[in-house]
Amino acid sequence: MEHILEFLYEYGLFFAKAITVVLSIIAVVIVVLASAIKQKGGKGELRLTNISEELEELQHDLKEELYTKQQFKAYEKQLKADEKAKEKALKEQEELVIEPRVFVIDFKGSIDANEVSSLREEITAIIAIAEPGDEAIVNVESGGGMVHAYGLASSQLDRLRQANVHLTICVDKVAASGGYMMACVANKVYAAPFAIVGSIGVVAQVPNFNKLLKKHDIDYEQHTAGDFKRTLTVFGENTDEGREKFQEELEETHELFKGFIAQYRPDLDLAKVATGEHWYGQQAIELGLIDAISTSDDVIMNLAKERTVIKVSYQLKKKFADKLAHAASLSVNSIFNKMAEKNQPMS
Repeated sequence: MEHILEFLYEYGLFFAKAITVVLSIIAVVIVVLASAIKQKGGKGELRLTNISEELEELQHDLKEELYTKQQFKAYEKQLKADEKAKEKALKEQEELVIEPRVFVIDFKGSIDANEVSSLREEITAIIAIAEPGDEAIVNVESGGGMVHAYGLASSQLDRLRQANVHLTICVDKVAASGGYMMACVANKVYAAPFAIVGSIGVVAQVPNFNKLLKKHDIDYEQHTAGDFKRTLTVFGENTDEGREKFQEELEETHELFKGFIAQYRPDLDLAKVATGEHWYGQQAIELGLIDAISTSDDVIMNLAKERTVIKVSYQLKKKFADKLAHAASLSVNSIFNKMAEKNQPMS
């Protein structure tokens, strides 16, 4: 009888937990569905953040903590005097003068560079509002990927140069291969001392399962029109002619890559740097791959002393299916983690 009661208790506890999980998932579905319906109208949202103001607020708060009351009072008095002098100078101007600004964009690229969809919106926004003297800083972080995708990303950056907006690229971690293709477009390239730069080369890997299929008596057919519609295949038997053509295409792509870099950095010794190797920032400056050693933080903070620095970011709204999957996953994981914690032995 005791075993039966224990079984019923455990079964009831399990059933209650299962019901809780199901109800939680249903609740998440309802919330996400309502959110998706509300956001149905737009593709994304453009956000502008005044970095200069944030730095000034940080400086003000730190001085309030570190200064004596007398020092902080004198500091605030000087701030007010500076603001009044600036307002007076603006009033005396006969026409509206817009001080040069610096726009900042972050680009963290994946293999297919799908982030270019946001990049193009951010660049379009900058070009639409840019005045003579304005600059753009793009923080690039990417190890490269698909040639056509990073070609488009580089072309987006070139739009800034074509619009006469001075372009600076900062590399804190890595700008290799397609990432460097983007970086070389800039008027000036900064890199942190140990940032990875370069890798001017082309690579392609194709697995082949033909021998495995033959071992298991599995036939594979591939029909094409055109001698080189397919050079190498994953399941069929590759030929020397196909391999040669594939290598030829890689070499042609490499030449296009080198030509693109030479267009923007004509003084580079491509024979020395376009070998597929990568270098750290300290080495890259000696080779001419970059122009100066610095982190993006220092570049931005120095500019913020004299100019208004504005961060521009375009965030795509997630699709309903993505929101649902993500929210449901978080909810279920949270519930099962709590259940696991409760079932752990306690001392």
